[in-house]
Amino acid sequence: MGGSERTVVWFRRDLRIDDNPALAAAARDGSVLPVFIWCPAEEGRFYPGRCSRWWLKESLAHLGRSLEALGCPLLLIRAEEGTLAALLRCVDSVGATRVVYNHLYDPISLVRDDKIKNELLGLGISMQSFNGDLLYEPWEVYDDNGHAFTTFNMYWEKCMGLPIEISPSLAPWRLVPVPGIENLHSSSVDDLGLESSKDEESSNALLSRAWSPGWRNAEKTLEDFVCHGLLDYSKDRMKVAGTTTSLLSPYFHYGEVSIRKVYQLVRMQQIKWENEGKSEGGESVNLFLRSIGLREYSRYMCFSFPFTHERSLLGNLKHYPWRVDEDRFKSWRQGMTGYPLVDAGMRELWATGWTHNRIRVIVSSFAVKFLLIPWTWGMKYFWDVLLDADIESDILGWQYISGSLPDGHELGRLDNPEVQGQKYDPDGEYVRTWIPELARMPAEWIHHPWDAPSSILEVAGVELGFNYPMPIVELNTARECLDDAISTMWQLDTAEKLAEFEGEVVEDNLSHIKSFDIPKVILKELPPSALQCDQKVPTADGRNHELQPKELNGANKQTTCVDVIKDSKMEDTSSVANSPISRKRSASGSAFDVPSCSSSVEVHSQNHHPGGPFVGSSRYILQKAERSCAGKAEDDDNADTGTSMSRPSKRPS
Repeated sequence: MGGSERTVVWFRRDLRIDDNPALAAAARDGSVLPVFIWCPAEEGRFYPGRCSRWWLKESLAHLGRSLEALGCPLLLIRAEEGTLAALLRCVDSVGATRVVYNHLYDPISLVRDDKIKNELLGLGISMQSFNGDLLYEPWEVYDDNGHAFTTFNMYWEKCMGLPIEISPSLAPWRLVPVPGIENLHSSSVDDLGLESSKDEESSNALLSRAWSPGWRNAEKTLEDFVCHGLLDYSKDRMKVAGTTTSLLSPYFHYGEVSIRKVYQLVRMQQIKWENEGKSEGGESVNLFLRSIGLREYSRYMCFSFPFTHERSLLGNLKHYPWRVDEDRFKSWRQGMTGYPLVDAGMRELWATGWTHNRIRVIVSSFAVKFLLIPWTWGMKYFWDVLLDADIESDILGWQYISGSLPDGHELGRLDNPEVQGQKYDPDGEYVRTWIPELARMPAEWIHHPWDAPSSILEVAGVELGFNYPMPIVELNTARECLDDAISTMWQLDTAEKLAEFEGEVVEDNLSHIKSFDIPKVILKELPPSALQCDQKVPTADGRNHELQPKELNGANKQTTCVDVIKDSKMEDTSSVANSPISRKRSASGSAFDVPSCSSSVEVHSQNHHPGGPFVGSSRYILQKAERSCAGKAEDDDNADTGTSMSRPSKRPS
């Protein structure tokens, strides 16, 4: 703390004191101005939902008290004019010489951060960024050819073979406020407007009974899980009722607990168990760290493929005929599908903002496979209602379940909700908790009440079609519709590829036509002549502020090049970003008009189908000039979710 630097610490989703690299660097080098800027206009269609905003409000209040105790109050700003203007005002007001922050990896934040960095550097203000969120930076992990991984197992295997720095940054014991900080006006946490109405305040009061946001509470939750829950994690984690997981995911989202600290505590506990002869703890540790790995991979995917929040990673799925049916979407959201386990999960989600990861897998799979609802609709709804809503994790989860990833669920996989109910809620207690209409149904029939004798229904007080719905779609019908959708996708995909080859089909082309389109991105590093901590961004040409990965010359048109530039070392230790970066949307990529609780974006076309309207590409033979190169929650979904009615995908012969 002996330096003379005046540093603005820009807090975002790193709301903690312990192991906060940006805060530690600022405290070490001089006086500090901690600031949190809330700019609703910049959140766009990913404006946080009610539960997530409640958590943010409580966490900010907790952080503010902690910083005050260290001698430096947290400056809260509601920025109507934008984050950049607010930061500039802070810098000018106290004569700051540097701005520091921890990295974010979602495409929206990458765009904003790169713009702000370039603007401030252009004004001669030093900028420095740090890894405060991950074990490994995305640009540090790639295959032998320098390509980004597109399957989790290969990614995590590579990570586990890399050296890891697990020693966390020490928390500062005192902060020196910048001179003039007393002249700055700070909004109160209420003035930020995170709770927009009295109705929200009353609803949020229920959340405080179950959750305690804040970095100190995050550490207590972590310690409690490691000491009392981790040992049995491998056998308890699939139980959908009760506290069977770590409950750390909302703390992870707002950075209230350090991933490195989690990793270190879990590994140390494993060593302790090995010394005590408790070999059964090894499986639990590996499974829990795998769930941490999935969170890492979600950031990796969003950084490497910044279009994945609106388009499937597999290029073939741009032809998938998703069903645009707002009535079915509404029934799913309200828990009125007629499938008890699905409905219980959706009702719990709406009431509490939380549900077990196994239930999330079940309800999301039902949406995209039974109802053929676009996965982007479901992802956006989860973002709107989840307490632990997380863009990157939600993207990975929904792409995985919908079959949009190379290692995701098979396109033809159809899990039976009845069988899943019998497996994960055999006594029906979970269903009875959230569906009072079925509270008196015996366990034998509770997961398929439509098969129950009329005498059983009468005693239970259940009138199907009146106080509880009949199944929204029968299993066999859902199977047929799913097969037809997959067949249509492959037909349209084949037609487009044949048009691309202009009728000259040879054996080499056939293998390409019948394969999945997996984009390849090169994480290309220049010689390491810069600070290791500074943020890297994919290069872009800046056109329309959209990411434009460079297409490699050669036969494989699915390969793109993302240069990751390590900045030149400078006297002021500032980092220099290459150029603006934003999301890239291909000319032929699908976008969906999300009804009700979800945001609206453009619908390219609709094909009429006997079963209802579908989203798809009506002009599936595209001109070459119109094409551009396409370029989990906490628990791992490596266990089967129930009996899966999976048939081979109908590909063109």
